[in-house]
Amino acid sequence: MTKYTTMSTKLTELLDIKHPIIMAPMFLVSNVAMVKEAMKCGIAGCIPALNYRTLEELRAAIKELKAAKVEGGSFGFNLIVNKSNPKAKDQLRVLCEEGCDFILTSLGSPEETINQAHAVGIKVFCDITDLKFGQKVESLGADAVVAVNNQAGGHRGNIDPQTLIKTLNDNLSIPVISAGGVGTKADVDTMLAYGAAGVSVGSPFIASEEAGVTNEYKQACVDYGADDIVMTERISGTPCTVINTPYVKKIGTKSPWLERMLNKNRKLKKWVKMIRFYIGMKATEKAAQQATYKTVWVAGPSIEHTNAILPVKDIVSKLI
Repeated sequence: MTKYTTMSTKLTELLDIKHPIIMAPMFLVSNVAMVKEAMKCGIAGCIPALNYRTLEELRAAIKELKAAKVEGGSFGFNLIVNKSNPKAKDQLRVLCEEGCDFILTSLGSPEETINQAHAVGIKVFCDITDLKFGQKVESLGADAVVAVNNQAGGHRGNIDPQTLIKTLNDNLSIPVISAGGVGTKADVDTMLAYGAAGVSVGSPFIASEEAGVTNEYKQACVDYGADDIVMTERISGTPCTVINTPYVKKIGTKSPWLERMLNKNRKLKKWVKMIRFYIGMKATEKAAQQATYKTVWVAGPSIEHTNAILPVKDIVSKLI
């Protein structure tokens, strides 16, 4: 096995890992098998808590990862902390009861998560897209921010990596982890040179042998590239990056006109978004887990560097 030089950054120190890389949490894609391999490679792995239908399944996953933990590796879970996720409080309780290395929060106030996680020694990182929210989560006690830039997959930000990292470093005292636009070691080095303490990498791992999605989804990440990524409003109501398959071209990327009209009504907007999120997630789940012509596959432009379906360890080796 090839030996790689370890690198010390604020992220490697926070999580006691060998390389400043987090395998990003991906809805439906991330699983225990992927994170086990990530830990063996000396990086951190993260799974969305929403990938588990029940609290018992979540609890079992935590126990399995704790048993598989190795020196130089780390694992955590992603929590959607806004009101559209009714499972958040119970999921947080289970994470705190069982224990993990870190929790990554998205889409809401992380205050309750930070308070409960810190009480049991779990670190909390928070997804942000701008300085305002970065300052907010730092004031609440976050251990680091995950700066989601305009090259990320899924629900991405609007600011380029260099500008976002510099702005956050100039105004925050906690580490900045860059998310988006990383598919090679050169990309990792670039983000670190901009001032990031580490990187969060998602899309390149979709086409891993261990990923729990269809071979059609994985192969699409091989066959398509950065120019084939488009933004759609039809999954969650918020712009999200997907592969521009023939089906996506057919249905378009804008929300239906009735939905756009209802979104203009303040009282109805919240409910419309919740319904759209539910419908979109069900469609995404079906496309990820079944061979179907209705292919709505979430991915980011870093699939440009995906040339084959590979084991997680081989994908990590390309990054380190």
